[in-house]
Amino acid sequence: MTTGHPLSSLTADEIAAVREVLDAKGLVRESTRFAYVGLDEPTKAELAAATPPRRARALLHDVRVVAARDVLVDLTARTVLRSSDLDAAVDGQLPVLDEEFELVEQLLATDGRWLAALAARDLDVATVRVAPLSAGVFEYPEEVGRRILRGLAFVQEHPADLAWAHPVDGLVGYVDVIAREVTQVLDLGAVPVPSVSGNFDDPAVRGEHRTTQKPISITQPEGPSFTLDGDLLQWENFSVRVGFDAREGLVLHQVSFHDRDQGRDRPIVHRASIAEMVVPYADPSPVRSWQNYFDTGEYLVGRYANALELGCDCVGEITYLDATIADERGNPRVLPNAVCIHEEDTGILFKHTDLWAGSSTVRRQRRLVVSFFTTIGNYDYGFYWYLYLDGTIEFEAKATGVVFTSAYPGEGYPYSSEIAPGLGAPYHQHLFSARLDMAVDGYENSVEEVQVERVPVGPENPRGNAFTTSVTPLRTELAARRQADPARARVWHVSNPGRLNALGRPVAYALFPEGQPTLLAADDSSIQRRAGFATDHLWVTAFDPDQRYSAGDFVNQHHGGAGLPTYVAGDRNLEATDLVVWHTFGLTHVPRPEDWPIMPVDHTGFVLKPVGFFDRNPTLDVPPSAGAHCHREG
Repeated sequence: MTTGHPLSSLTADEIAAVREVLDAKGLVRESTRFAYVGLDEPTKAELAAATPPRRARALLHDVRVVAARDVLVDLTARTVLRSSDLDAAVDGQLPVLDEEFELVEQLLATDGRWLAALAARDLDVATVRVAPLSAGVFEYPEEVGRRILRGLAFVQEHPADLAWAHPVDGLVGYVDVIAREVTQVLDLGAVPVPSVSGNFDDPAVRGEHRTTQKPISITQPEGPSFTLDGDLLQWENFSVRVGFDAREGLVLHQVSFHDRDQGRDRPIVHRASIAEMVVPYADPSPVRSWQNYFDTGEYLVGRYANALELGCDCVGEITYLDATIADERGNPRVLPNAVCIHEEDTGILFKHTDLWAGSSTVRRQRRLVVSFFTTIGNYDYGFYWYLYLDGTIEFEAKATGVVFTSAYPGEGYPYSSEIAPGLGAPYHQHLFSARLDMAVDGYENSVEEVQVERVPVGPENPRGNAFTTSVTPLRTELAARRQADPARARVWHVSNPGRLNALGRPVAYALFPEGQPTLLAADDSSIQRRAGFATDHLWVTAFDPDQRYSAGDFVNQHHGGAGLPTYVAGDRNLEATDLVVWHTFGLTHVPRPEDWPIMPVDHTGFVLKPVGFFDRNPTLDVPPSAGAHCHREG
């Protein structure tokens, strides 16, 4: 991705400049690691200026001591604008580093208690892999202010073996990665290690490949219908800037739609991203009761973007974008083919056969897909943004990979599934938080909750067939903490009271939630305090450029309360103002045998649809299909 616009992602040269500036200020040592480097985006007011600023934010970690620094760099003036020291006990820790993954395994492999536990299980330490896992915050006073990771063990029988099939249950190690010491080994006693194979591509496991599939070819002989100029993507009537961030991954800026009836580009969303993701586990076993992972705030999903492959990850006429991030030494690192852009046919757009007029009409829908895939440990996640011809915007998360495993304790265990003989998979959730900086025909927006209501039999409804809708304005931040209600078809309208459609009503976009469960952990649990954003489907905040992340800036080992619960505490006004919609959605996963040894994709997401944003169907000008097998209208 190349720069040229104030919202464009940092270039390799700019990332190198950040390091040079910080080095010149004496902020970079041999022990310094760059936990994050990203664009500090200009505000909307700054974007309107003649020369918007170009800034970068860097989070610096020292691997020798518990010390972290939050730094803001002016890339134009090549100077440090702000430098703040963080208190780990109060602010939390910076994200987990790649080098700490290997360190946890190395330290445990030399700890006497760990070796004794493996010996009691007749396991050779050389065959044991350790999953280095974020620690959370629990009742261990000795962990306050220390940088802790926890390790669960798995047996890898040979170098190509997928060790997730062989969990070493009843055993966990706690590691201080700064002091480089194992602080505790919890051993509840040996449990049989499951022996089932997880090598799903082994012919002995999968069998021979089926031979029944005939080719499906997706071709666009005249090329795609979109254009890409730098990071400016234009397709049909949509315009959007495609960005990439090491923490959030794919980011969309300035999503707008060209309204041909009005002859202008109309903004919809100023910025869209998935700002956080948490995976809380439900097994209360002492070796796993602490398991919960903030894949965005603790691990940074963008860092682990896959290099996508034509014909495998994306099919058709594909355009790929590389992403450039900083490595942990602060140097530029290119992630090849990190973002995939293509079109898809999605079936019927509209269709009608009219017996009176003697006519038949059909048009086909298509969508533009902008996506990336990331791998965080055992799970793989696809993040897909879809733009449709009718102005609909959809987000879909695809979860696949390998479920996190344990030994299965026995028939009737209420907190996990047996997915293979002796192999368990704890119940868990995948909860995402979308941050939608709305701009529905401008920045002065409001939010209303709209739902259907049953009408009792009475003088106005003598046959009992009536139902209606109710509209409730969400005027302040605390009032806008809402749960979805599928039984009432509850949706939320983001409207612009200063822009009226042809019927005299405010133009709007509606958020359609799936309405699956929010966070299921107990109200007084550690994970509920830390993942407060996941307790409600909807939050709305008055825009503040410093409020970027649903669980706060520093999630790793944060004691809780940060992010959305803090943002809304002031109960700011939400009427006709610049606002941000935050939406929690996700999966509650009770694993099945069919999820083993690799999980077929599971889907979750949400939809934004125009509701009175247009004066009529905006797709009337879509032409009939010209395919050889499609009847052409006369």
